[in-house]
Amino acid sequence: MDATSQTLTKLSDISKHRLNVDEFNDVKEQEYDTEAWETLSKCFREVQSVLDRNRILIQQVNENHQSMLPYNLVKNVALIRDINHNISKISCLYSDLSVNFCNIVHQRRALDSMESKNYNGKAERR
Repeated sequence: MDATSQTLTKLSDISKHRLNVDEFNDVKEQEYDTEAWETLSKCFREVQSVLDRNRILIQQVNENHQSMLPYNLVKNVALIRDINHNISKISCLYSDLSVNFCNIVHQRRALDSMESKNYNGKAERR
């Protein structure tokens, strides 16, 4: 084999290897992205559930207030406490969401950085 043929063969082998590494990284990134979206979606579903519950409680408070019956007005105290508790819960959920999102971003950047270093290191060795 002449030098040109050997060089072309080596380049072909390198590009095949790079393609396999890229395919592996794409699968890994897709798995990671899926996990990230599932985590975020779960938190949003929890928040929406609490917001839906608050909507029902607020409707009950409004109905009780409009009735002006003493018993219903007393019930509003407990309902308003539940609403306030739910607002605190939503605040905690959004705080957790923020932390989870930041962790996802940091982990993704670290993964990208590591992949970049690995690819650059392999390219330098060749």
